[in-house]
Amino acid sequence: MKTGWFWPLYGDADEVVFTYSNSRGRAHIEQVLSESFSGTLISDGYAAYARYAAAQENVAHAQCWVHGRRYFIEAQKDHPETVTEALQRIAMLYRNEEAIKAQGLTGEKKRQYRLDHSKPVVSDFFQWCRDQLAQGGLVPSDPLTKALNYVLSREASLTVFLENPDVQPDTNHLERALRPIPMGKKNWMFCWTELGAEHLGIIQSLISTCKLHDITPYTYLVDVLQRVSQHPASEVANLTPRLWKIRFAENPLRALIDPRHPDRQATQLTPVEVVHAH
Repeated sequence: MKTGWFWPLYGDADEVVFTYSNSRGRAHIEQVLSESFSGTLISDGYAAYARYAAAQENVAHAQCWVHGRRYFIEAQKDHPETVTEALQRIAMLYRNEEAIKAQGLTGEKKRQYRLDHSKPVVSDFFQWCRDQLAQGGLVPSDPLTKALNYVLSREASLTVFLENPDVQPDTNHLERALRPIPMGKKNWMFCWTELGAEHLGIIQSLISTCKLHDITPYTYLVDVLQRVSQHPASEVANLTPRLWKIRFAENPLRALIDPRHPDRQATQLTPVEVVHAH
């Protein structure tokens, strides 16, 4: 029995990929993203992401406020008042994000709103964290010590979202998209082979991306599994869910068999001429 890991990646065009690896090391990140990646990498606190980003000149590393918040929640039983204050301070950031969404702010206006309203909150929060440690009385093993050190050691990456309006303050959007993997693991338990795990990652990547683009996965898969045999290999990207929706969703290929009645043929077989995008 071997243990492997799925590494989920969520792109800025609302596309998800679950890559499988038998390692949790930085080498897999380098293999997937390579040195050609340029932009902002948003992640949880796993150290391999930070090491990858630190080694790349054109990669900014942003980390997740929700993961930091969870550390404080773990300390709530022993330090209810202090943790309540920490959570209230973090909640102020999310109220600002709700205001941004309600006002429909984007681009520079969104950035300026964060600088005007959230940057002071963030600065005060980190100073408050330093003050808590400076008071003394906390042993290294205390959950509150761990929570304070967790966020303070990631101060630079937790402030990236303030300057970049395209960066979210957390990875909640990714966690929602990757939910089928941990939920499914409870049902099927094993992938049996590494090849099986790779194939599971592929099909879940397609299904999850379909859902992000309001595509019915069944409709997409029925079409693509027929279309792929006659589609130019050089244009295979057009069969990914996001681009498929633009080119083929209005008139998809249908199944020969009605899935509700496997003993009958479907009545809506609609072959579609292949369109080559130029």
